[in-house]
Amino acid sequence: MYMKTAGIHHVTAIVGDPQENVDFYAGVLGQRLVKKTVNFDDPGTYHLYFGNEGGEPGTIMTFFPWPGAYPGRTGSGQVGVTSFVVPDGALAFWEDRLKKFNVSFEKTSRFGEEYLQFIDPHGLNLEIVARKDGKDSAWSFGGVPADKAIKGFGGATLFSAKPDKTAELLENVMGLEKIGEEGDYVRFQSTADIGNVIDIKRSPEAPGMMGTGTVHHIAWRASDYDDHEQWKHHVAQSGYGVTDVIDRQYFNAIYFREEGNILFEIATDPPGFTRDESFEEMGKNLLLPPWLEPHRQQIEENLLPAQARVLKEDK
Repeated sequence: MYMKTAGIHHVTAIVGDPQENVDFYAGVLGQRLVKKTVNFDDPGTYHLYFGNEGGEPGTIMTFFPWPGAYPGRTGSGQVGVTSFVVPDGALAFWEDRLKKFNVSFEKTSRFGEEYLQFIDPHGLNLEIVARKDGKDSAWSFGGVPADKAIKGFGGATLFSAKPDKTAELLENVMGLEKIGEEGDYVRFQSTADIGNVIDIKRSPEAPGMMGTGTVHHIAWRASDYDDHEQWKHHVAQSGYGVTDVIDRQYFNAIYFREEGNILFEIATDPPGFTRDESFEEMGKNLLLPPWLEPHRQQIEENLLPAQARVLKEDK
């Protein structure tokens, strides 16, 4: 069986204070807070989702905010850098915006593209790249106009404990195409026009340690529920231990750990984030799955306030 994922569905990371998290990704980066719910496996903490106006696959960055948790260490067995893509010609806007909010950044280039690299308040490595491909976001917030807004993911850089094995997986199991090598990086591309570029760092880093400021997992797209079932069989037949299908309310999920020790998820595009609230109301209220609804009062009492708000520029 030969299969191809369209690309990244979402990336999930661990951070600290939830309001600081919302202030950065909504207030500074201008993304939409599309869903405010809880970690279904640990309802004492939020699960916050940010993306374009509809939280479409390929745009969704999600977070488990654990205030006071120990800091992690980015290293092998993790997504090392998460890339966001903006419209062609918008990079100068983002240089200026990061300066206005006192976010330090470095300019770098890779595979003929210019990147702005920076770190979020809790230690996550991020970068912004401009490309023509992919539809523009229709979301405008906090001084970020839609024609400059983040479209979604540009891709990710994987820090693998076994880079060659991870490269084989991307090509032979996930169906990405190897499109180039440059210095310490090998580049792969999927079929989508967003969330489609994956770089593997060839020289292994020291082992990563999970904690705030690190990526928990990267999720890949399955087009529908039938496709998802085929992926489950495909991954198992390829020799990887894969979980049963788990209902995450907004998508179904399966998980497996690849040989480079990175946790992979495959998630369905449907049903999306309007299954339990309207498009207009997305992200405003705390949404709970049916089995947690009876515990709403206790859950709300344990959560710190977190809401999207317009920030004042530092400069």
